[in-house]
Amino acid sequence: MDIKIIVERLIDPFLKAGDLSISLREKGLKKKIKSDNTPVSNGDLEVNKFITKKIFEITPDIPIVSEETSDNKDSTELKDFWLVDPIDGTYDYINGLEEFTINAGLIIDNKPAAGLIYAPAKKRMFYSYGPGNAFELTDGKTINLSSKISKNKRPIKFISYSNKIKPEIQKIYQDIGVVENVRMKSSLKFCVVAADEYDGYVAEPRAYEWDIAAGHAILIHSGGTVTDFNGSEILYGKKDLKNPSLILKSKNIL
Repeated sequence: MDIKIIVERLIDPFLKAGDLSISLREKGLKKKIKSDNTPVSNGDLEVNKFITKKIFEITPDIPIVSEETSDNKDSTELKDFWLVDPIDGTYDYINGLEEFTINAGLIIDNKPAAGLIYAPAKKRMFYSYGPGNAFELTDGKTINLSSKISKNKRPIKFISYSNKIKPEIQKIYQDIGVVENVRMKSSLKFCVVAADEYDGYVAEPRAYEWDIAAGHAILIHSGGTVTDFNGSEILYGKKDLKNPSLILKSKNIL
């Protein structure tokens, strides 16, 4: 299995999935609330169908776990599998905002091996397939994020999920030297840290593995780190598929 070839074959389908998501939104989305009290739209479901079909065509022997389907979610023996979040940031998607993303992370031996994230409204495509191989494709130009080093020292700026910073997160900020935080909801946060536009992100245990797998791969392949609050490595395929605490850091503040 050549992970580079797999990822490169998925870039065009991701761009097309992005066009599909925008087209469906322009036509008017049909929305409902799921049993976990989160919103979903026909756009989420159509993008999920399109992306998972393409992934299956390219890697038919690798199971797919998606937020929007029940397949494989109860398996306790997953080691090599895909984690798909067809629309991360559904609130932004439904409400005409720009930070929503389309995501797929390839997990090999319970670790992130590759990631693809596309932000259609921003036309920013991110992908990775190994250390030193994290890229952004924008305006027809491909940038290697792994070699993008900040030349100017700046105040350390983190992303936060909420404008209300809890004391335990504030303590981590103080230890790192964070002087500013900016709110951002979707997995785009992993990408802008990988691109050295921000320096990191801290979160308590929340959300699910499909929310972070693709971004985790892209960030660590760019040279950054992803750990829990204890500095431990984050593995995938947990029984409940729930995330632990998170600390993201760009390569420029390690």
